[in-house]
Amino acid sequence: MKNIKVLLVCGSGASSGFMAANMRKAAKEENLDLSIIARSESEIADYIDDIDVLMVGPHLAYVLDDIDEYTYGTDVPVILMKAEYYASLDGKQAIEHMLAGLNK
Repeated sequence: MKNIKVLLVCGSGASSGFMAANMRKAAKEENLDLSIIARSESEIADYIDDIDVLMVGPHLAYVLDDIDEYTYGTDVPVILMKAEYYASLDGKQAIEHMLAGLNK
């Protein structure tokens, strides 16, 4: 598997920062080649050309249409994280959800 560059976004970047740290830990345990960064939703345009997948905090579901404007014309899939694992910051479940979304 080639390195997959993942951008996690939430409102301010704080909660996604904790999730990114847990995802990096889970990726290391599973020997997955993932580069995971967390930023605020307002920074998506700065990173869209350098990522393979965009994961969005569940509380930002209402801005998915706006986010689609950032990804229009790119191959970057947008995955809305599930509240079940986001609330507990379960990095392993987040990775499983992301990989399932990429393999569709």
